[in-house]
Amino acid sequence: MLKIGSHTFQSRLLLGTGKFSSLEVQSAAVEASETEVLTFALRRVNLDRPDEPNFLQQLDLNRYRLLPNTAGAKTAEEAVRLARLARATRLCDMVKVEVIGDDETLLPDPVETLKATRQLVEEGFTVLPYTSDDPVLAKRLEEAGAHGIMPGASPIGSGQGILNPLYLKFIIHQTRLPVIVDAGIGSPADAARAMELGAAGVLLNTAVSGADDPVQMARAMKLAVEAGRLGFEAGRIPRKETAAASSPVEGVSR
Repeated sequence: MLKIGSHTFQSRLLLGTGKFSSLEVQSAAVEASETEVLTFALRRVNLDRPDEPNFLQQLDLNRYRLLPNTAGAKTAEEAVRLARLARATRLCDMVKVEVIGDDETLLPDPVETLKATRQLVEEGFTVLPYTSDDPVLAKRLEEAGAHGIMPGASPIGSGQGILNPLYLKFIIHQTRLPVIVDAGIGSPADAARAMELGAAGVLLNTAVSGADDPVQMARAMKLAVEAGRLGFEAGRIPRKETAAASSPVEGVSR
């Protein structure tokens, strides 16, 4: 079970809602993923009129917990403003803090992310900061009161998978918070690997919405996350440089 602040979820797969070819495909993919958490950019919502038709209109939102994100913000002040608007419209008390520090790489700004996290925690939000795979920064975000850490596997939308598994393991091992690997996941193998490393969950979007068959990929990601978690909990065998016979060598006839 995935626990984020006061919220608990059976599914460990968090799904973005952007870039699907149609609302019908989006709805079918969400259903196939069996996710319980949907994320979306607040800038895609008319926060003055959140009830008007939008990209979430074909989804039964009573079945999902919404995780709006502050994508597009470049300063802590912008991220905090977006989060406040979301709460004012009663979208959700959870927010994914996303403050981009570079337009080309779309890597997060560590200083502004930390500032926004501190402010939103003080204001009572359930805060999930999107960050780089820096273990020191992850520690600072935990000290600031974040409710989860969301390190990127690789640049947003790149599909490169986990570029630095060692640092990801450092983050997972040092924190008591759920670590949700976010950004860069390209295939079910990437998702399974993140979970095998000990991540509490995976958030992805483009890997599903950009697949040839988004619905089938959504189901594949669901199964990969489940398989990776089971593998982590079961404990893999240690790697060896030499062979080891799989059949017993004692107590057998010669």
